[in-house]
Amino acid sequence: MNNIKSTFSIKNLETFSGIKAHTIRIWEKRYNLLEPERTETNIRRYSLDNLRKLLNITLLYNHGFKISKISSLSLEEISGSVSNIALKENSEQIAINALKLAMINFDCELFNKTYDEFLSHSKFEFIFMDVFMPLMKELGILWQTAAISSTHEHFITNLIKQKIHIQTERVQLNIKKNTNYPIFVLFLPENEIHELGILYLNYLTLSKGLRTILLGQSIQISSLENLYTYKDSFNFVTYLTVEPNEKEIMPYLKLFNEKLLLNTNSKLIVFGPQQSKIDLNNLPNKIELYRSVESFINNYLEEKISA
Repeated sequence: MNNIKSTFSIKNLETFSGIKAHTIRIWEKRYNLLEPERTETNIRRYSLDNLRKLLNITLLYNHGFKISKISSLSLEEISGSVSNIALKENSEQIAINALKLAMINFDCELFNKTYDEFLSHSKFEFIFMDVFMPLMKELGILWQTAAISSTHEHFITNLIKQKIHIQTERVQLNIKKNTNYPIFVLFLPENEIHELGILYLNYLTLSKGLRTILLGQSIQISSLENLYTYKDSFNFVTYLTVEPNEKEIMPYLKLFNEKLLLNTNSKLIVFGPQQSKIDLNNLPNKIELYRSVESFINNYLEEKISA
């Protein structure tokens, strides 16, 4: 069975590139930039080459190139101009576009090549926050609009997980952990399976010389209680992407506070979009919300290293 998506609707192209379908039609008619095939009912269908070309055109257009100028360039000249921008600016969008194409083609080689090139001149933290995270945000939109399937999303997510695991293993092998501060316990609550955020936070914490216990996804509160047989205080860290849902989130936090935080020196540190469902007026004082990784680093990681 061929799993490679090879043709796209104009709506797919709009979602991938950010260029409105109306504008794509104008570019196509006026400048002959794309050459779609048409179905028997006269509906445009675009090839993978069309998608690749449009992504490159979009990057040049967003960097100040006039569409009339772009239309006069050959495919080789367009690619060369894109490469020049990449060399001058280390463009994250070029990397994101390449990773999108890797995803569509289930192409591990292209993913690894793109990642390795960026890693040669950028720190992993920058790649995760400025390439991987924007990519995942775009993929969420692509999935919602049916431009990609869940298999595409799982494919690219697991490749990103591999890179986090590799970087995590490196810091685990090359640092001496600081044992003077509470251990960070990183977990996801029941039915929460989106791991990228928590895996990255585990990597960051380890890279600062602090100890972690990474438990992963779908962990019950009762399971966390067992940790107190090992140590009397922890910094619990979680990332709420979709669970607990709006109705369950406050009861969950209340129960977590009662079972794991009261009468201890422990805290719960919460990341993720589900924070917007939390009633701040009734939030227990040992539960802290973080919308940015930077503020978490400043409050918990940097100061510990310098102390």
